[in-house]
Amino acid sequence: MKLVIHGKNIEITDAIREYVHQKIEKAVNHFQNITNEVDVHLSVARNPRINPKQAAEVTIYANGSVIRAEESSENLYASIDLVADKIARQLRKYKERRQDKKTQAQPTTEVIVPEPVAADLIGDRTPELPSEVVRTKYFSMPPMTLTEALEQLQLVGHDFYMFLNAETGEINVIYERNHGGYGVIQPRHNNGHTNAHSNGKNGKAVSANITMPEKSHSNKA
Repeated sequence: MKLVIHGKNIEITDAIREYVHQKIEKAVNHFQNITNEVDVHLSVARNPRINPKQAAEVTIYANGSVIRAEESSENLYASIDLVADKIARQLRKYKERRQDKKTQAQPTTEVIVPEPVAADLIGDRTPELPSEVVRTKYFSMPPMTLTEALEQLQLVGHDFYMFLNAETGEINVIYERNHGGYGVIQPRHNNGHTNAHSNGKNGKAVSANITMPEKSHSNKA
């Protein structure tokens, strides 16, 4: 298993490196057969108004999937402890879902009432962009179904997840809606309509409720 440690505003000392290896390797010890690479990002906020200030982020690449956890506290070693526990729980969930797929039928996807796409998303506000790009990420994007994309969204712990739709061959974004459920953002073509294979009529975006397979047991995070 490859483990890479990065630091931002902090020197990665031998003591820190040894502690990270000890905690993270213990957390993924029972999942090494599905773990290809582990990236650990440690950072300390320079702004004194940011509290807590010391963060640890772990990203695991496991057989084409990405599993992510992040924790922060006043103490870097405490943050490493917290994120190690969290990533272990995420890995257990991932392994359980892999096992469920082998024994249960494929989950179904139900498309509900389409929601219109707003013509103007910013109104009378002036669009603002960051003064500089502070971070660039690259990751593989194998084709996947909407259900698989939802699973990835839950594993990485973000509010949204960008993926290559296996049915349409287009880049889509699945996101968690403020009022419950999940939504899907799909590209609008020049003719004013989205792809007919996976969208509603008249160029409307689709919100989707995804029925996940029931499990006989689970570990709650």
